[in-house]
Amino acid sequence: MFRRLRGGLAPAPEDPLANHKSARKRARQTPKRQARNKAVRTRLRATLKQAREALDGGAEDAQASVRLAERELRRAASKGVIPAGRASRLVSRLSRRGQ
Repeated sequence: MFRRLRGGLAPAPEDPLANHKSARKRARQTPKRQARNKAVRTRLRATLKQAREALDGGAEDAQASVRLAERELRRAASKGVIPAGRASRLVSRLSRRGQ
């Protein structure tokens, strides 16, 4: 989708510069994977923010939002979007914050 340049991001060329069949396949798969990972990461950040705000504000549904955030964290870790250790650490911090 985009390639990194010294001055920032520029659109990737329409014709990938790959010469091998496997490299052409990678060039096809990478933008799809990046888009999927970005969607998961964005949803995860929003869910974490809502859970933290619910905990800080003392909302009645704080525990429900923490459970939802934990589910999103575990899902992101299982898909390989974030490392499993980071997911565990964030779940632990959320649950300690709720006590």
